[in-house]
Amino acid sequence: DPELTAGVPKDQYFYTGMDCYIHCIESLAGTYLNEFSKAYGEKSLDLCRQVFLENHPDAADKLMMASFFGGMSIAYSQVGACHALSYGLSFLLGIHHGVGCCIAFDALEEYYPDGVKEFRVMMEKTGVDIPRQVTKDLDDAQMNTMIDVALGLAPLWENCLGKDWQTIMTRDKARSLFLKM
Repeated sequence: DPELTAGVPKDQYFYTGMDCYIHCIESLAGTYLNEFSKAYGEKSLDLCRQVFLENHPDAADKLMMASFFGGMSIAYSQVGACHALSYGLSFLLGIHHGVGCCIAFDALEEYYPDGVKEFRVMMEKTGVDIPRQVTKDLDDAQMNTMIDVALGLAPLWENCLGKDWQTIMTRDKARSLFLKM
């Protein structure tokens, strides 16, 4: 609701908007993509770009609609690696969802190269930064908890990597991604 976002700190507005943007990137790049999710995802992505790259005068209204369309896109498909990893961050460290998505997405250039590149441009354009090195002081047990949470979300990984996702996203690979955060 544009009235609810009026006066929200720019960082929070960005983190929430990027959750929507990332929904679209994950849906559109996923193996579960279909014509419904594609149509909604493409429209949402276009609106996100107007909000965060063009600074459109009706940005709040456009973000509201982007959120709706992005939600519809993932309702017909699924999110992916970013959301799986972000849930590990949120579960263990209590990092809010939008912030966690941004932290995780920034480490996923290998999986979403164009989306991460554009995300970084949006971050620079809005003057927002994300927390860094949030996992640097974690012990093995804590890291394993985050890995367990992330890898327990099989549909998200299958959407991102396909049916043989477990041979690609190993525990060691998940650990290496968390260490980038």
